[in-house]
Formats: sequence, C-alpha cells, structure tokens
Amino acid sequence: MFYEILSVIVKRMSAPTEPRASLPTTPDTPSAPLPAGPPPAEVPAPDVRPAPSRSGPSRSGPVRVPAPRPALDWRLRFGALSLVWGFSFLLIKVGTNGYAPFQVTLGRLFFGTLVLVAAMAWKRERLPRGARTWVHLAVAALLLNALPFSLFAYSELTIPSTLAGICNATSPLWGMALSLVALSEDRPTRRRVAGLGIGFLGVLTVLGAWQGFDGLDGPGTAMALLASLSYPVGWIYVRRTLAGSGHSHLSLTGAQLLLATVQLAVVTPLFTTVPSRFALAPLLAVIALGALGTGFAVLIQYGLVAEVGPTTAQMVTYFIPVIATAAGVAILGESLTWSTPVGAVIVLAGAALTQSRPRPRRDG
Repeated sequence: MFYEILSVIVKRMSAPTEPRASLPTTPDTPSAPLPAGPPPAEVPAPDVRPAPSRSGPSRSGPVRVPAPRPALDWRLRFGALSLVWGFSFLLIKVGTNGYAPFQVTLGRLFFGTLVLVAAMAWKRERLPRGARTWVHLAVAALLLNALPFSLFAYSELTIPSTLAGICNATSPLWGMALSLVALSEDRPTRRRVAGLGIGFLGVLTVLGAWQGFDGLDGPGTAMALLASLSYPVGWIYVRRTLAGSGHSHLSLTGAQLLLATVQLAVVTPLFTTVPSRFALAPLLAVIALGALGTGFAVLIQYGLVAEVGPTTAQMVTYFIPVIATAAGVAILGESLTWSTPVGAVIVLAGAALTQSRPRPRRDG
C-alpha cells in the first residue's frame, strides 16, 4: 500500500499548475494516496512571536520559534510505516483465508475509518461541507480505496502476496505515463522516459515474459496491476477537482474513507453471504489491516510529510515491496524465483528515475 507517492501529490494539490508534476505511488495503500487540503509540508507552521528579553521588547523584530517536534523520532515512524504497509499484503492474504475479498475490504475500510474519525474528534475537526465536494470525494473513494483495495484482495486469492506487493510498486510508473497525457504541465524528459521503460522491463522480468508467463495466474496478476493503475487515476482526478478546496487533509481523508466504507457496505451483501463462522486469525488480520495499514498509516504519513518533507517521506515506497516479499516468503512460505527480486529491483530503479528531478543550476 504508494504507496509515496501520496506525499508529493498531496503537497502539490494546492498549486495545480506547478510544473513539478510527478505522480508518486502509495501503498496499497495500503492506504494510499488520499486527497488533502493545504500542502502537508506547510501544516505545522512555526510560531512567530517576539523573543523575550530582560531589557524590554526586542528591537530586532519577531523571532521564529520552531514548532515542537513529535516525541518519536521521524526515522522510527518511517520504519514503522514501511513495516505496516509492507505487511499489508500478507494481512490481505491471511484475511482472504477466512472471508470473501469484499468482506476483507469492507472490514479494512470500516476499521480504518474508525481511526480517522477518532483522530478528527480528538482534533475537533468537522467533515467537509458542500454537495460538490462530497460528489468528488465519492469518486475519489472509489478510485483510491474501494476499487484498488477490492482488486488486491481478489488478486491474492490466486497470486502470492509477494507478487501483489511488487505489482503495487508499479504505481509511479502508471502515474508518470498518465500524467504526461492528462496533465499539461508535465513535460517528458529523457530521464523520466528512460525510467518508464526500465520500470516496465522490470515488470516483464517479474512476470517471466521470456518463459511465456508460464505458471502465472493471468487474471489475478491483471487485477493487481489494475489496482496499482487505479491509484494514479484517482490522484489525477483529485488534483483536478479537489485542489485548494480549503479543507484539511484529515477532514477530506476521513470523509473519503467514510464514503468508501458506505460503497463497500452496499456492494458486499450483493456478492457475498454472512460467514457461518468468524475465523479468529483472519479477523485479526482484517482489523490490523484497517486500523494500522489504513488508519494509523495515513496519519503517520501526513506527519512525516509535514516534518521531513515529501521527498524523504515518499522514499517509503521503495521499502514496501522488499518487506512484502520478505514477509510472504518467511511467514507464509511463498516460493520465490530469481526473477521476482531481480525484476522488483528493476521496477524500483525505473520508478526512482521517473520521480527524480535535475539539480538546479547555480549561477556564479
């Protein structure tokens, strides 16, 4: 779950004409990229107040007092976010062992929404107002939550969690390709085009194209790739419709997850039946997937973007497939051929190139 993705898109959403228009990825998001209001890097604005002086008021003007830093170092929170999002694919696999994919997704969204609602109550934030905003949020909820979460859950019925995690890492590649078409301010560069080509070469390596995709479950893999494609489509839509809406990230994200939960609550009974028994391990996996991988992960991500900036925060994207692969092999006993880790490295290298920017020239 670019998940990274999220941070750069969110940062630029208040300035839709800014030339830096790369579309980073999000984990499966695990809870991936969600709409936001003001740029998160500017949310914790430092206080500006006169410096105290024993000899009277200072004549040198106001002194910038930095905002208090969180008690937990950002590196520890970065590591926790990487683990939570990396383990999300394992939790999906465990959840689908006891419940239908739609039920796993509904539970994930429900428990994730509970976390954000609690955070909104703690900060005394209200849900956004305006029918138009809610309509756009409903579309965003479908593209960024309900659809990709469901596709990943269905894909893991037939493919390993390791492959699903690697497919998720293709989101920045899809995003870069789509942004060149949908966002006029994006300009292709040789480096970004090369990154796109290298990334999709890595995808072919992971899938074992030279073997004719032998032993690969086509529908399951296609669903995982479509899930990763759904994220950048949603980000582009959010950028065009909700940029500069004036609402906070927490308010928009909470409303979006609430709408996604309602969407799944309507769809799930149409395609599933109530389980005859509630398996404990899959149930705990769904709760962890929602509360940690969707709820707390989003809060941690925004905090990281605010403290260390989107460039550093989005680096979590490159740890997710590594952790997902290690967890799938070590805990679930999933098999791993040489082409999977090699292809994953190539995918991540290509994704890094698509997000890179040339260093500004210094005059003089």
